[in-house]
Amino acid sequence: MTRANLDKQPNEVAAMFDDVAAKYDRTNDVLSLGQARAWRRAVAEAVGAGPGDLVLDLGAGTGTSSLPFLDAGAKVVPCDFSTGMLAEGKRRHPELPLTAGDATRLPFADASFDAVTISFALRNVHDTDAALREMHRVTKPGGRVVICEFSTPTWTPLRTVYTEYLMRALPPVASKVSSNPDAYVYLAESIRSWPDQPELAAKLQQAGWTKVAWRNLTGGIVALHRGTRA
Repeated sequence: MTRANLDKQPNEVAAMFDDVAAKYDRTNDVLSLGQARAWRRAVAEAVGAGPGDLVLDLGAGTGTSSLPFLDAGAKVVPCDFSTGMLAEGKRRHPELPLTAGDATRLPFADASFDAVTISFALRNVHDTDAALREMHRVTKPGGRVVICEFSTPTWTPLRTVYTEYLMRALPPVASKVSSNPDAYVYLAESIRSWPDQPELAAKLQQAGWTKVAWRNLTGGIVALHRGTRA
């Protein structure tokens, strides 16, 4: 794989997600072997939102990831750059205030949210560092960020099997359950090129976040990063 495979413009990435919107959630459940729901529960627990909290859910797609915050009594603003995802989300969840927005230039005032979260979408933002700074900007002092993203398995045999699955098994499986299998080849490559846990933690600190830590899920296939705005 070369880095050039991932050199898509933001509008190209948005169009790719527009194409997979209708079957996106079902495809994720299949490709994650059912783990996606457990990962979403872990995010909700880490955010710990409750009545009176205002949560920004970035990369919310169809809004599925926002529902646990709503169920906890918090107010949530699902935000995504894919209009196709937002349209599908509005069809399924008309009660959600789905909002179009670019993670590198968020359409929100400074210090607006008690918590900001993003799941499996940060690696698809064209400027990770700018997005982390924007999340910091819109979070209230004392507020928190929770990032759930694919990462690097800590056990070498698992890392080998996982890499083989990504590049060999994922595309043919996606061809059977997704409306745009080529999109999942891109997504597999984006996972392989993504920073490991310490590197992403360092990026959070550079963006101004404090008390940065992470917890591995499923052996490090996914990592849950956390930080606080001082």
